[in-house]
Amino acid sequence: MRMPQSNVYGALANLLIYPDDNLQDSINECANILKASGSTAVEPIKGFARYVRESSIEDMQEYYTQTFEFNKERALEVGWHLFGERYERGMFIVRMRQTLRQLNLAESTELPDHLAHVLAALGMMGDREAKDFATLIVMPAIQKMLAGFKEKENQYAAVLDGIRDELITRYNLPEQGKNHG
Repeated sequence: MRMPQSNVYGALANLLIYPDDNLQDSINECANILKASGSTAVEPIKGFARYVRESSIEDMQEYYTQTFEFNKERALEVGWHLFGERYERGMFIVRMRQTLRQLNLAESTELPDHLAHVLAALGMMGDREAKDFATLIVMPAIQKMLAGFKEKENQYAAVLDGIRDELITRYNLPEQGKNHG
């Protein structure tokens, strides 16, 4: 039996927020949830967990910033990957804000289309709605984010790989773009 998707996606979402003193606890919790769920995301997350254990929080904060904030191709804003700076992105942000409110999910300092918010919302949706959202919104954005990782050794690429693998398995999606780098 699969673990509820809210637990799995909530745990994965916690790995994509700006690192703080809770990062190691978040990784341990995520690993336990993924293992208990039988998720295919377990293996990609193991390497990330090793990297975090060997790094200081300051190093992880710098790594996060270098990975996601200084490279538009790897930005964690789903709407940007789907719509760029067009009007549709603004509409997507408004819809995500409404979705977060409807699902009683708190916003952070990040925009509502940040992947951590999107995953948390995905985890709270009903099965049909979640599959449609994963297929039409989350997977295309993840594929574009992964395309932005040209170097093979970025540990955050493994987190995105794990999310992609979970989407493929949970929603029986095509495996296009697997093993990006």
